[in-house]
Amino acid sequence: MLRNIPKVLPPELVKCMMEMGHSDVLILADANFPGTAHAKRMIRMDGIRIPELLEAVLKLYPLDNFIPNPVRLMRNLPTEPVPEIWETYRELLKKYDKDDAFHEFDFIERLPFYEDAEKAYVIVQTGDESRYANIILQKGIC
Repeated sequence: MLRNIPKVLPPELVKCMMEMGHSDVLILADANFPGTAHAKRMIRMDGIRIPELLEAVLKLYPLDNFIPNPVRLMRNLPTEPVPEIWETYRELLKKYDKDDAFHEFDFIERLPFYEDAEKAYVIVQTGDESRYANIILQKGIC
């Protein structure tokens, strides 16, 4: 056991975050994301929603402040409402971003998002059923 590591984080994810370097990418993916088809490394966390996981990750994970938008989301269709979960993400990022790296989300269309996923260091596939809940976090330095 270690102190101050949120219990929701499995050892495999903590290990991956420790191995990641500056500008490596971590994706927290919803239940509908085709993770198996796009992941170099994948961790399944089917019993958790992304906001709970995001809060735990952000306590340990520095965001990249060398780029304008280290947090990226999959763009919703223009005919769809803005997903409510994005406001939850915004609140968590404002609370835990110690380096003031997050200013605004960058939005990526669905297919380019999948292409970016293939380059990610790790994808964490959750059981979150919220629409457009997928989130890319680019790692910064400590």
